[in-house]
Amino acid sequence: MTIAAPEHLGERGRGRPAEQHVRRRELAAFLRSRRERVTPEQVGLPRGPRRRTPGLRREEVAQLSAVGVTWYTWIEQARATHVSAQVLDAVARALLMDPAERAHLFALAGTTDPRTEAECTLAPKSAIKVVERLAPYPATLQNARYDILAANRPFAQVFGDPAELAAADRNCLWLLTTSERWKRDFLDRDEMLRDLIAKYRAGMAEHVAEPVWKQQLDRLLRASGEFRALWERHEVAPMSPHVKRYRHPVVGLIRLEHRTMWLAPQTPAYRVVVYVPADEDSEERLERLAQATDGRAAE
Repeated sequence: MTIAAPEHLGERGRGRPAEQHVRRRELAAFLRSRRERVTPEQVGLPRGPRRRTPGLRREEVAQLSAVGVTWYTWIEQARATHVSAQVLDAVARALLMDPAERAHLFALAGTTDPRTEAECTLAPKSAIKVVERLAPYPATLQNARYDILAANRPFAQVFGDPAELAAADRNCLWLLTTSERWKRDFLDRDEMLRDLIAKYRAGMAEHVAEPVWKQQLDRLLRASGEFRALWERHEVAPMSPHVKRYRHPVVGLIRLEHRTMWLAPQTPAYRVVVYVPADEDSEERLERLAQATDGRAAE
């Protein structure tokens, strides 16, 4: 079931005054700890004979990040009510933050990271093992944008092998929108597309300014008038199990229930999507498909 989404999405950092105050204090403490960790030599500054501060001085951080000394001091004193993404980016670079520290910095500030670098799409080995061990049930490892990071053999047998596609095309929303095979074999394809677009819009609310999400959306909008029309409805939908029908050219009709298991609640968030037979006939046909494939492999 879908409902109309609100036209305006508030900023992640907006909240109750008490929560904002806690966030500012945590942000200030985090910056102080990172500043005290970086030595002048690491950033090309002279140490000098009278340095009492461990690490860098506030004035040095301000200089390195091209931020006013007063404004940076206010941030470390939890007095700054809103810190822009540009300032956070400059400070993160000045303090030599690694990706985890940078993500924590932006989360505390309630601001979206403006970097344009693509996130890592390498799947954890342990998660790949989970997907493989779910055979004979089709299963994939996906991120929050429905990119297919890994798939087991039953998935390839039923839906096609993602490894044969270009990296940019290994995405469930892209395939459901553009793949002729999925349009032919997914008997509930129109309903599925509308539902998946609504889920993508709901998920994008927390990532609306992130380049990788916007790039994928722009690509879909350019590629499909059908997608554009559905996107303009502003519908949203929650993640929920559901049964869909698939027509396989060898074993016939298969009814599968989609089940999702999140492996990590934070970025990068991975989920295992497993397609469980919804009845005994579908179970038998999946087993028959697996046996047929094993027989061909043994020849």
